[in-house]
Amino acid sequence: MSARPHADQFARPDVESLLPLATSRPREAAEKARAVLGGRPGPYEASIAHQTAGIVLRDFGDVAASVRELRRALRRAQQSGSAEREVDVLASLAVALVFAGRTADGLALFERAVQRSDGVLAARVLHRRGLTLWNIGRYPAALEDLRSAIDVLSRVGDTLWAARAINARGLVYESTGYADRADADFVAAGLLFAETSQELDAIYLVQNRALVAFGSGNLPAALSLLDEATARFRPLGIPLPTLSIDRCAVLIAAGLFGDALAEAEAAVREFEQVRGRVPKRAELLLMAANCALAARRPELALDWAEAAYRLFRSQHSDWWQAQAAAVVAQARHATGVASPALFREANRAAVQLDTLGASQVVRAHLLAGRVGLALGRRGDANRHFAAAARHRWRGPALARASGWLAAALRAEVSGDSRALFAACRRGLEIMEENWLSFGASELRAQATAHGAELAALAQRQAARGRDPRLLLTWSERWRATALAVPVVRPAADPELKADLTALRRVTRSLDSPRRQRSVTTTLGREQLRLESAIRSRVLRTRRDPDSGRAGFDVGDLLNALGTGRLIQIIEIDDDIHVLVCGDGRVRHLTAGRMGDAARAAGFALFALRRLARSRPADDPGSALAILETAGPRLQEALLGPAARYLGSGPVVIVPPGRLHTIPWALLPALADRAVSVAPSATAWLRARAAPAPQRRRVVLARGPGLMSQGAEIPAVAQLYDDVTVLADDNATAGQVLGALDGAWLAHIAAHGNFRADSPLFSSLRMHDGPLTVYDFEQLRRAPYLLVLSSCDSGVVAPAGADELLGLVSSLLPMGTAGIIAGVVQLNDDALVPVMTDLHRHLRAGQSLPGALHAARLAARTDPVRHATAVSLLALGSG
Repeated sequence: MSARPHADQFARPDVESLLPLATSRPREAAEKARAVLGGRPGPYEASIAHQTAGIVLRDFGDVAASVRELRRALRRAQQSGSAEREVDVLASLAVALVFAGRTADGLALFERAVQRSDGVLAARVLHRRGLTLWNIGRYPAALEDLRSAIDVLSRVGDTLWAARAINARGLVYESTGYADRADADFVAAGLLFAETSQELDAIYLVQNRALVAFGSGNLPAALSLLDEATARFRPLGIPLPTLSIDRCAVLIAAGLFGDALAEAEAAVREFEQVRGRVPKRAELLLMAANCALAARRPELALDWAEAAYRLFRSQHSDWWQAQAAAVVAQARHATGVASPALFREANRAAVQLDTLGASQVVRAHLLAGRVGLALGRRGDANRHFAAAARHRWRGPALARASGWLAAALRAEVSGDSRALFAACRRGLEIMEENWLSFGASELRAQATAHGAELAALAQRQAARGRDPRLLLTWSERWRATALAVPVVRPAADPELKADLTALRRVTRSLDSPRRQRSVTTTLGREQLRLESAIRSRVLRTRRDPDSGRAGFDVGDLLNALGTGRLIQIIEIDDDIHVLVCGDGRVRHLTAGRMGDAARAAGFALFALRRLARSRPADDPGSALAILETAGPRLQEALLGPAARYLGSGPVVIVPPGRLHTIPWALLPALADRAVSVAPSATAWLRARAAPAPQRRRVVLARGPGLMSQGAEIPAVAQLYDDVTVLADDNATAGQVLGALDGAWLAHIAAHGNFRADSPLFSSLRMHDGPLTVYDFEQLRRAPYLLVLSSCDSGVVAPAGADELLGLVSSLLPMGTAGIIAGVVQLNDDALVPVMTDLHRHLRAGQSLPGALHAARLAARTDPVRHATAVSLLALGSG
């Protein structure tokens, strides 16, 4: 993370403003410098103008042109006879040479400038050299220069340069892990900058404050500050490689790996186009490699990491070379290579990072330990795991959690299950402390990816120990955790509401088939802009970390089940383990393989889609044959022998995230019983405990464009007394949300759109546009029961460790006890009688799963109608 060197210096009054302007309004400074040079200036004035142009070119990324301008400035300074002018240009040229990759030449010029100066001028040179040394990772030397500069500049009252030097020292402190000292320096620099008019410096300080927020684990604040810095940088037209580096680091920490990779790829493309300065180019490539690793693109990561290593080697930067070498080794390991040569490489990187005191040393030791273990070198593996584990007590949350992961791996090697569970528990507690402050459900869900290996280690050890209750407890420990805390509703944000309204208007306009292509393109860009603004705003939301989630107790679950069963399905190394909970006990059985289950599910969903699209004259035989085969295969893979222990009552299925939307009623053992699906046992208990409103108010809403014209709505309306019907012009997003708030039962018949690229923009189509997850999250209280008779409304995207993102998953933490939703395309005509039957049984007092079961039984004689009923899931409790 970052700031920049600056180069405004002493100058005569007529051109004195040029150099300060170069770092506040660079484009204006460049224009004025050209004007000065066009007027036949003397050597002194020409030197300042060329230096100004060189600084602007350097900050815009054209380092080669910057060096040429600064060499001209140096020649003119020498002609002017001013020793101070010459020293000042020498320092600026030294910075540019280092940025061009000519580190030795640049540092030699710095030394020459220091030797030829004293007092304030020498302090300013030391500041620039210190900041340059920080840029290339020579932190002790940078700190020494900056401390000396601050002493002099503060003593003489040079406010602007003292602020810059203090800010630069804060960057060094942050890079070496002293967050408190860094924060103190940034605060002090901010007070001094407030007395100046240096806009660029003030923006850099915003960026640097993001460092402190990031280091303390406050990712929403870090994202907010980076957004602010970006907005303030953009009008200046300056390339922002360090801002991209910073944002990538925060996005990786947040588990938003796809976003991080997209940011890195865009920044690399932009930087290559402007011939960016070499140190930042190398840092950007290294960060891009880390993003590619996180996004599981090891080949791309290896290319970028090797390129970064070559650049750092040309700069003679031991600090950065060691970090790049570690990432190269990680990328090679991620491609599947585990060899003695890779172990030597990983071991060397770990030793170098240890010597340098770099925080990335934890990852390097973990890698060396893993490779050693894969090669059967248990002693070497244990040594590296022990070295990584020493870092579990201090540092950022991710580093400490990685230290506990190393302790857990070491315990696994030695067969110490008690130590393994203790290490996994502590590591997950650290991660939980971190994400409990996140207000956005997406951020909470994705951030759990960092605890996935800790949870998997504990699950694997519990499975080996054949302790079903322990395995259930650990399965719950890191499953659907984002749904187990109260939702933060950003309802008081008028800008968010305005953007959501604008998005509906734009999306509705895009749906018009009569739009000209140019208009459609403009609207498409506006849609992307609004979606980005909405998502960014919500990601910045914070919540009170003290309002944590309730713990899980196996006894409470067994008591709540009564005569029912809860089936927890766990994936461990592609093997499926099944926990059957009920009748006062927990049974542990093994079933099939996850790959087999996924293939059978794919065939089943394909057949259901074919039946949904069929017409009365079509022969459904082939699709029905697929379903008849897929059901038993799914049961064998997912339940295996557990099918014998389901009892005679209702069944709750808790599957892994990627199997959440399987048509469970296809399984023969589940076909004749009430079945509901929950993200976790904890989420099911929470939904079951949700209080029903005293008033049994029913809301029915019908969106536009349905083939059946929402024919079930008038039929269902006749079944209830206290009912509100919203249709046609009245079925707007605002009116539907207002009616839904706190309702006992809501039924929405509307086209559903699941967005795999951005699940929280999954939506239901209302009269004025899409009703998205972001809209639902603004409800004070979600409806107690909800029926969604729309295609794909129940589809969710796996996220993080074992989390879910989508329309229905957002409602369970908000007080909804149960949801009926579709997992594939639904046949509109067949849906009408199914929904009418469902509500008839609800009106008679049955639960949502029970009512759906009854509607499914009634549809058995009609293949398409039965397929439609099977395509609906009961989610939660209800």
